[in-house]
This record gives sequence, structure tokens and C-alpha cells, in this order.
Amino acid sequence: MVEHREPSQGAAVRESLSFCRQCMGMCGTIVSLDGESRVVGVRGDREDPSTLGYACFKGLNAPEAHNSPERFLRPMKRMSDGELAPIPLEQALDEIATRIRELVDADGPGTVAGYRGGGAFFTSSSVMMIPAFLSALGSPKAYSSVTIDQSAKMVALGRLGMWPPGRVPMSRSDVYLLVGANPLVSVSANGFDTRNPTKRLRAARERGMKLIVIDPRESETARFADIHIQALPGEDCVVLAGLLHLILENGWQDHAFCDQFADDVDALRSAVARFTSDAVAARAGISESTLRETARLFAHECSTGPAAGATGPDMAPGGNLAEHLIECLNIVCGRYLREGDPVEHPGVIHARQPIRAEVIPAPRWWEEGARSRVGGFGQLDGELPTGTLPDEILASGSGRVRCLISHGGNPASAIPGIEKVERAFASLDLLVAIEPFPTMTTALADYVLPPTLQYERADLPIWLYESLVSPEPYTRFTPAIATPPEGAEVADDYLYFWELAKRLGLTLELMGEALPMDSAPSTREILERTAANAPVAFDELERAERGVFLPGETQFVEPGDPDSPNRFSLLPDDVADELAGFAGTLAHPPLGDERFRYRLAVRRLRDGNNSAGLSLPSIKARVPVNPGFMNPDDMADDEISNGDEIEIASRHGKIRVRAEADPSLRRGVVSVSHGFGSLPREGAKYADVGVSTNWLTAASEGSRESINAMPWMTGFPVSVERTGARAPGAVEASKGA
Repeated sequence: MVEHREPSQGAAVRESLSFCRQCMGMCGTIVSLDGESRVVGVRGDREDPSTLGYACFKGLNAPEAHNSPERFLRPMKRMSDGELAPIPLEQALDEIATRIRELVDADGPGTVAGYRGGGAFFTSSSVMMIPAFLSALGSPKAYSSVTIDQSAKMVALGRLGMWPPGRVPMSRSDVYLLVGANPLVSVSANGFDTRNPTKRLRAARERGMKLIVIDPRESETARFADIHIQALPGEDCVVLAGLLHLILENGWQDHAFCDQFADDVDALRSAVARFTSDAVAARAGISESTLRETARLFAHECSTGPAAGATGPDMAPGGNLAEHLIECLNIVCGRYLREGDPVEHPGVIHARQPIRAEVIPAPRWWEEGARSRVGGFGQLDGELPTGTLPDEILASGSGRVRCLISHGGNPASAIPGIEKVERAFASLDLLVAIEPFPTMTTALADYVLPPTLQYERADLPIWLYESLVSPEPYTRFTPAIATPPEGAEVADDYLYFWELAKRLGLTLELMGEALPMDSAPSTREILERTAANAPVAFDELERAERGVFLPGETQFVEPGDPDSPNRFSLLPDDVADELAGFAGTLAHPPLGDERFRYRLAVRRLRDGNNSAGLSLPSIKARVPVNPGFMNPDDMADDEISNGDEIEIASRHGKIRVRAEADPSLRRGVVSVSHGFGSLPREGAKYADVGVSTNWLTAASEGSRESINAMPWMTGFPVSVERTGARAPGAVEASKGA
């Protein structure tokens, strides 16, 4: 706790140290509380050793969320009139458990599914509860936001193989190549230092690190770049293959690393031979000289920095191939830690393990275990692809999902094909949402269970991805510092799963051990068990108000087995087929279809995290709707002015939005933020809630990736036309363009 202030009516009387759990930044904060322990102010903690005072608008806006009149403060049940009404918690839990038991008895455990969103992943005491609950029940139907986002990374590792020491970290990189990532806004990127990201990037640039960004927009991150390739969305595979062609053609690869650890280098060289600079430049709409300059800087002039992708390539056509080619750049150029290198983050919550310089062969996890009933898609990290969930609900027959528990997410907004998603969720026998605010998902839910908000619960930073959150071995504990509003009947999320499991006669396991089921464990007990492998005692974590850095000796990469036959698989058959498919596009103009003369690019918001928080008044005042951003020259050619209503159409549907000029966007692209809008049945006006980009998408064959069933949510062709109206009113969205 820090200094006290004099009490006054409605003013802060004390301040407490904590950290924000809105995103992967995990920024250190100073929270102001009134005499009733309500959150009345938040600011970044300048003395925080990890995030150095940084806090973004959505984090600083926590008081509005904690005290919002829209917040669910009691369990809610869908009544016969179709409206949600409060009911006692014990009644809600009893009724939910009874319904689950009836469904399982009738159709088996596979009738129950669970979905984890960001709210679950950022709650360390509860993040493993859906897997634990489904495992105890015997259901393989686990889904999450991970497989509707960047699951291409898991596919790439599954097809290539894995290198346990990981990539060279940003702190020791002389170059960093980002593909479709804007970490200065998203505060999230694979390996990018997101602890006060702008300050960390500036420091890296000052020590000489070069930055390369591939993005159709001169984003906040791209403005720092030494080279910015403004390729058309959906052409990342072409650009990446072109870079690999130049690197291998010029002999700029790390020959020693490739000779020892990589198969198929010659086959990869042949496969990318068609991606010549002139062909790639024409297809991707970029400069041939810039492509050559990029290959030279990344592979010849620099030697220690990696390439990394984010939602830009992963949510576009060819996302799995794009991530594969990104990792091929790292393999071919040897951008990994080697024997004897220090491991900057060997684990804090995760147990330390020997880290050896050797390849783990391609596991191809999805070829074993449970599969989706429609499409036969396998599991990734124990989860089925979220893009298949609507089909698992709608397809009749044995194993149909009839119950969905959504924890800390908004799958009705996240999954493409909005009409199909609404139809699927509405057909469920039981939909339970653990969620603090109204969403598209709670609008369909039979029950809503209200969780505590971040400053009302004890917590640890997100530990599933701790080395991505902090490049250094750092973690911290925060106690609950705020009190829920008077009269609230809310609970820490994990307790809902424990209570349901107890009613169903199930035993939950956490970190490989059974939880006691006779009396509910406290949040502290859950977190202490989670941190059982930490190198410091839990009470030491509690005492360290600003966190702790891992004590003890530095861990180094150990030698690999010299006789290991395992090597990276650069060009398995399915990758070769996908690469050949993109090679076949080189002869065609990228925007040659007279009907669809633009590409869609979705974009992140600084003020919100996907759909979370968009209804809060302060955020809504800044971003009331999601405009259609266009290059001013494109607008002039199409006689579109700022504020005009435009219709964006794909082969799946259409939306109407307000046009807004964005000179940072390259020509031939229209950019719209996802996460807005409402359910089709609500008929909401665009001026009130914006519009969902999922009218333009579909989670079906021909519009999704193989292996992970990732729907194409960006980078596909669309048309743009001015409707002749100003200040759009009712959303007009329909199936078919």
C-alpha cells in the first residue's frame, strides 16, 4: 500500500498497488479507493520495475467498469417472457447443475462444451477451470479465443517441429521483423516486449535494433520502422515466400544451423523459386527494391533477430502457411538461442526444466485424439477449433453440443457467420455465461453468472504465457483491494466451476492434483497451488508489492543430443501443396475482379480489447462506431467523402458503415474494426452500436483454413460503394451480396 489521502465525500481515501489485467501488458497500477473500498481512480505506477509507469486508456478506465450501472451484480436467469431477471446464486447453481446432469444422462458428456475468452485467460485463479471441469465430466469439447485468433502458430510448430530454447529475444536482437502486428496498440505480439511497449521499442532502436514491418497501414508501430512493406492484406504468404527466395538464392542462410537441424532446405529453395521479386511485387502491390532491401537487411546485414506474426497474417487466407513461412525465416537464418546462451525467462510460475539445443520433431497433434463431428478437425493443445463450434451445435446426431459454458468471452461476437452463430446459440438447451457485462453472448444466455472484476480479486499475471508477458523472469501477486458494489452477489470465477462440480459429484484437478471438494478452496489457495513450482515461497510473493524477479543462477541452453536424428520439417507435403497454391496466384492481378476491387483489413483499437468495454460511456465517446477507413485517393476516385455511408460487400454478406479517410492506409484496402455490432434479431442501428464485420465472413469450407478451421476474417476481396446517404442509421445486413 502507498500513501494515504485525507478522506472527503466521494474522494479517494487510500491508494493501493496492483496491476491491470485487461490485456497481456499486465501494467503496474496505483488504484485509488474511496471509504467504501470502491475503485475511483487508476494511474500507471512510475516505480513499477516491469512496466515503468505505462497504462493505456482501457486500463485507466477501470473505475467506470467497476461502478458501471450496466454491470451484472446478481445471477440472472432467462424468464418465460424472454428477459433476464435476478435470482439467488444457490438457485442458479442448482438449476444449472440439474440441467447439465439431465443432458449428460441423455446424450453423454460430449453434449457439454466450454469456451474460454480473454476474461478467463487473464484470471489466473480460474484460467484452468473449464479444462478441469470438462475433463472431470469426460467431455473433449473445449474451445477458446485462441483457436479463433492465432492458432496458426500452433499449426506451424506442429508441422515444422519445435526448438525448446526459443527465438533470440528482442533484448538481444539486431533486427525484428513484424508481420501484421501493431503491438504499440494491441500490447500483444509474439515475443515483442510489451512492458511499456513504446518506451521499450525506443530503447531498442537507440541501441541499434532495426525494425521491419509488413502491414497495409502505416500503423503506430510501422512509424518506427526502418523498412515498411505495405503489402495488400492476404498477400503475406507471397511476400514471405519472396523473402525466402531471395535469402536462399543469395546464400544468406545460416549454413551451419541448416546443415545440422533443417531438412528440406533444397526442396524449400525449389518451392519458392517461382516467387521472384518482380512476381511478388506485382501480386502484393509493393516495390521490388523494397523487397530486396528487406531480405538483405534481415538475413545478410543482421544476424540475431527473429520474424514474428500476429493477427494480420493468422486471420487471413493462408494463415497457417504464413506462420510456417515466418518460422522458416527464423530457421533458415538461425534466429534461435544456441547451446550456452542464457535463457532470459526460464520460468517463474512454470517449473524450471532443462532446455536443450535440439529439435523436437513435428508432433502434428491434430492427427490423434478427439475430432470435430463436422469436418473431422483435430485438437490443438487440447482444444477443438472454435470455428467448428456452430456446426457442433447445429449438426444433428450423437455427440451434438447442447450445453455451452462461456467463461470470460463473447463467442457470439467472435465467431464468423453471425446469422449461423445466432441460430446455433439460440438452439442450445443450456447457455451459461460467466460475464460481468451485457454482450451478444449474454443476450442469448439462459443464465449469467457475474464474476468479480480485476481489483476485487486476488491474482497473478497471466502465467500460461508468462515468457511472452515478461521477457525477464518476473511475476507478482496482488490481493483483492476493492469491494464489489453494495448488494452485489458476485464471486471469483473459479468458484462457479467448483460449485457446479460439487453438485455433479465431480472432482476437479488443478496442476495435476485434486482439489478438495468438501469445502471450497479460497482464491489464495488456488493461486498458491498454481505457483507451487515458483522459486520463491508464496508468502514472499505476497510481501513483494511490486513483484519479484527470479532469484538464483542464470539458466543456460544445454547441449542437445549429438546423435539425435530429429530435424525441422521445412516442407511437408501439405505445406508444399499450400505453397504451390499461392504460387498459382502470381500470374493474376490481385485486384482484378471488377466486382471486388478492395481487400478488407480488420484493425485493433487502442481503447478497447476486441468487444470488451466498447459500451462504457468514456470509450463509446471516443469510438462510438466502427468506420470504414479508406485511403483518401481511393475515396476521391469513388466519389466518397468523409461521413458518407458506404456499403462493403463480400461473397457472404454486406454491411453499411460511415466512411472515414485514413492516409496511413495503402490504396486498395478498406479497414474496419471487429468487435462492434449486435445480434441480427436485435435490429440495432449502426449509429448506436456500429456493425459486426462477421456479416462479411463465414466459418465454412472454402472460407477457412485446413487443420485449425480458422475462418478468414481479414485479407479477402470486398466491394465498396457509396450509398448516397450521410450519417447511417439502421444497419442493413443481409446474406449474400
